[in-house]
Amino acid sequence: MKTKIDYEEINKLINLLDEKNLAHFELEVEGFKIKISKNPQPSPPKEEEPSLQLSPQTQRNENPLSLESQIQERKNNLHYITSPMVGTFYRAPDPNSPPFVEMGDSVKKNQTLCIIEAMKLMNEIESDVEGTIKAIYVESGKPIEYGQKLFAIQLLS
Repeated sequence: MKTKIDYEEINKLINLLDEKNLAHFELEVEGFKIKISKNPQPSPPKEEEPSLQLSPQTQRNENPLSLESQIQERKNNLHYITSPMVGTFYRAPDPNSPPFVEMGDSVKKNQTLCIIEAMKLMNEIESDVEGTIKAIYVESGKPIEYGQKLFAIQLLS
């Protein structure tokens, strides 16, 4: 039995993505599969003059940093790894394995930092810089949102 979906229903799904601030949505029912992506690859942060404004996402999920704290973090040469999707955060490949990284660990570019489970798919999140893990913002097994801070890495000088 084939499931039919019309233009109006697809439009509702797209509007739902906007309302819930989701970047990606997949649905499979009885052989019918639909994938909707908005900004499938998050654009890398600009290295010129980063904004000092807190996003609504940051204000909801984390203790907002004062302007002075943000300036201090830039002086400390910190780089943030943020979630490219909504899902569940895992620090290790399975419950019996050690975490991919710990506080104070040195990391290399393309090294796996964690896994995000989204729609039964396990997505490895890799470092895009070399440095030292200075903060881990999420507990293993907890839900995360798109754009949420996962790690702070102090860049190599």
